[in-house]
Amino acid sequence: MAPLIPVTRLILVTPLTDLVLWLRGSGLEIVLFVTGALLATRLVTLLGARIATRIDANVREVDALVRSEGSKYRHALTQVITWVSLVLIYCAAGIAVVSRLGLPTSGLAAPAAVAGVALGFGAQRVVQDVLAGFFIVAERQYGFGDLVRLTVPGVAEPAMGTVEDVTLRVTTIRSVDGEVIITPNGQITQVVNLSRDWARAVMDVPVPVAVDVNRVSELLRRIGQSAYQEDALRPQLLDPPAVMGVQSIDVDHFQVRLVARTLPGKQFDVARALRSRITAGLLREGIRLPAEPSVESPSGTADGTATATPSAGGAP
Repeated sequence: MAPLIPVTRLILVTPLTDLVLWLRGSGLEIVLFVTGALLATRLVTLLGARIATRIDANVREVDALVRSEGSKYRHALTQVITWVSLVLIYCAAGIAVVSRLGLPTSGLAAPAAVAGVALGFGAQRVVQDVLAGFFIVAERQYGFGDLVRLTVPGVAEPAMGTVEDVTLRVTTIRSVDGEVIITPNGQITQVVNLSRDWARAVMDVPVPVAVDVNRVSELLRRIGQSAYQEDALRPQLLDPPAVMGVQSIDVDHFQVRLVARTLPGKQFDVARALRSRITAGLLREGIRLPAEPSVESPSGTADGTATATPSAGGAP
């Protein structure tokens, strides 16, 4: 007669055996899926970084003062593809782990639909950001390295800086002060690209009414020609600066405008250099700029008498 096995021993051995079998089967597969997702994430991140580095190296090899529109678009597209690939990897790994845990994915369709509707109402802004980011990349509105000014509702001052990262959800720019500004794409209502094709530096020079306007115009023309011949400024200028004549007349002074077309993003450097040369040239000719009351700018510094208003590219 076969020996009898105690019931308590059967109760303990059966769950332990099932656990060991599950660990050898589904448990091991879950570990493999998670490990594979981590390795794929690492691989995609390294590949995206290598492609971006290659694009930057190509720009340095051609010794370009500014990035081409194609390189900026490829850099932004690389960042977006990397971000989307990581999301797909996480989603696929999550579905595989859920199925190995024994949860029926088909039975989750109805709860997922309800959860999707709830998330749709609660995550409208996220969906709006992703759609806006898709059109930003597809329409090539701006890319990595562009100098942009972003207008956001509810913010008094537009965010201005150099684009450092573009994804389908957010745009990251760095301001002149080194601040990193992260803006959701769906909140951007207007984009001013200051580094597309070409830019323009505009200097309005106030001159006393007692000075001959032709003399001032000829002086500004010579200053522009001299700046265009200099080795430091010639690569940044597309053509010699042009004198546009008198733009406004006040009681004690009038303003003569000097315009210079520059490479994209170089209008600020060119404007500073020309203002310095204009001030020195007027002093050499004995022309004193009219004294005006200083107006405090938002940064706390007094505005100068000669201003430069850069504008983005377009038809002159």
